[in-house]
Amino acid sequence: MKHIFLIEDDLSVCRGLVFALRKQGYELTTARTIAEAGRLWEKGGYDLVILDVTLPDGSGFDLCRKIRETSRVPIMFLTAADEETDMIMGLDIGGDDYITKPFKLAVFLSRVNALLRRSENFSRVEMRLESNGIRVERLRQEVTRNGVPLSLTAGEYKLLCLFMENPDIVLSPEQILNRLWDCEENYIDSSTLTVYIRRLRTKIEDDPADPKRIVTVRRMGYKWSTAGGDGSTYV
Repeated sequence: MKHIFLIEDDLSVCRGLVFALRKQGYELTTARTIAEAGRLWEKGGYDLVILDVTLPDGSGFDLCRKIRETSRVPIMFLTAADEETDMIMGLDIGGDDYITKPFKLAVFLSRVNALLRRSENFSRVEMRLESNGIRVERLRQEVTRNGVPLSLTAGEYKLLCLFMENPDIVLSPEQILNRLWDCEENYIDSSTLTVYIRRLRTKIEDDPADPKRIVTVRRMGYKWSTAGGDGSTYV
């Protein structure tokens, strides 16, 4: 049974989501403040965090950052805010999905199921990816560049793995978005993907202004280039 941690201060919304999620067979733990969530988080064992951005004692973004210090558990933001900058910020600091109120319950449940399914698929992979000085230890979810550890958000990590799994293959923005986020909504678009790639390049490229690993292929997309390197190995 998957265990979902719901942090939502609106009692009526919280009760409705708990009822719907339990009906789907999920175990639920709830909190209504950041302080309460912090205490419950220490108990661990959650498979998904559903996190309201605006809470009585602070921002859900801050709680997301705290969680990302020790965990890659999938995080879905739940909020009434629909500004594009908020969406990009939430994803950039480590969120995996973002849904705005009001929403249809069926859409919400579909997104929850998809997020848990993708997380399970990623956790099943037990391989090492290595190419051009970048190494990904998937069992430990650790990434290094020339032996130096890198700190990546969950989205950056998934994007890097996707590129390294497909060396020298051009991936269109649509292919990338569909593979990583199962996009049925327009909350993640090519502009958001551009932000992800730019930030990932700042961490893995020797010169982000002249990228050699993640290369832009004009009017087609992006590819992980092994030119001049030792190629990719899968262990």
